Amino acid sequence: QLQASGGGPVQTGASLRLSCTASKRTASNNGVGWFRQAPGKEREFVASISWNGGATYYAESVKGRFIISRDNKVYLQMNSLKPEDTAVYYCAVSRSAYGSSQAGQYQYWGQGTQVTVSS
Repeated sequence: QLQASGGGPVQTGASLRLSCTASKRTASNNGVGWFRQAPGKEREFVASISWNGGATYYAESVKGRFIISRDNKVYLQMNSLKPEDTAVYYCAVSRSAYGSSQAGQYQYWGQGTQVTVSS
């Protein structure tokens, strides 16, 4: 039901845009979030967006560099990438109309897309 795409290997300072595709029934009235998990680390919240795009929320580590948006897909524009952004990125559909930083508030998870930033 969810598919994240757009990852790949890039160098420090580069940009990538991730896309999350979900069925209308799955996500049109729900918030969507992006999370990431680096090797040996716990999954962490990156950004979320409300059902209508009116409310967005970012982790401090990406604020000012990443932008979340949505139309019929949900996007994560990642700018000024750093090696510490290297991770598998996942999109998830919230249980409500709004996003959350808490993974437990999400009901559907997609397969991730790998982002690798080299120095």
